[in-house]
Amino acid sequence: MTEKAAVLVGRRLPDAVEQRLQRNYAPRFNSDDVVYSADQLVELADGATAIIPCHTERLSAQVIERLPDSVRAICSFSVGYDHIDLAAARARGIIVTNTPDVLSNATAEIAILLLLGAARRAHEGARMLRTDSWGEWSATGQLGIEVTGKRLGIIGMGRVGQVTARRARGFDMQIHYHNRRRIDVDLECGATFHADLATMLPVCDFLSIHCPATAETTGLLNAERIAQLPDGAVVINTARGAVVDDDALIAALTSGKLFAAGLDVFNGEPNIDPRYRELDNTFLLPHIGSATRETRDAMGFRALDNLDAIMAGREPRDRLA
Repeated sequence: MTEKAAVLVGRRLPDAVEQRLQRNYAPRFNSDDVVYSADQLVELADGATAIIPCHTERLSAQVIERLPDSVRAICSFSVGYDHIDLAAARARGIIVTNTPDVLSNATAEIAILLLLGAARRAHEGARMLRTDSWGEWSATGQLGIEVTGKRLGIIGMGRVGQVTARRARGFDMQIHYHNRRRIDVDLECGATFHADLATMLPVCDFLSIHCPATAETTGLLNAERIAQLPDGAVVINTARGAVVDDDALIAALTSGKLFAAGLDVFNGEPNIDPRYRELDNTFLLPHIGSATRETRDAMGFRALDNLDAIMAGREPRDRLA
């Protein structure tokens, strides 16, 4: 009988995914579901053929350089890959994959939830009920912003951005987008392309961020770009916290330049900037963009499909390096 390949699994995964892992491989599960340190990752990977990390495991250049020679693949349980140094992996001959496509619907749902929650002051309303501080009805109380018919700007018109645009059209929103390149006109569905972000920001009543975190996009939404948004705009982020300059966003929310923000991702999460919690005009979620049963299963199966291909000597579908 052929010995099963050892696979280091960074975090607890859905039951169906772990069961498939056990059938085909010799998994090293993280039964305590803790975030492994760099030293733990290197030590636990000894003799393993592959690693299945989540976005919480930081596979920096220094960690990858220290990985044992047995590691042939890193099949990430995520669509984002800013936690993996791709150049270092290439230098070591380690194949890296991610899990695109399967989480687009779930993440777009959260983007729309954040958009509505921020615009309609859902955080404040929920707090009033939970603290029994709901007073008499007022014609001028809890006034938010109507979403229907407004202008939505999307930064990053990839899979999630496109689905978000389709969902937003249900509110008759006018869609504008900025991307590295214009997408196929059939996929635009009437959206307006802006090659320069500076031309899009002034027409955004709502701005939704969907680009990956890279060296080029880190701090993309800074004070200068926020100043280009219309007064009273709403910012939504389901991409990565690194794309936003926290100081600039918090200053704009505090001054009233922005009406509100809906955020699912943060710098340094779970240790987010505490100032966000103090603001009434923030609608905050704990990085749950892909958190549906269907999506998390699909992400795990996609990661294993990539691993299966690598082990069989085939080109994996979602190769990054």
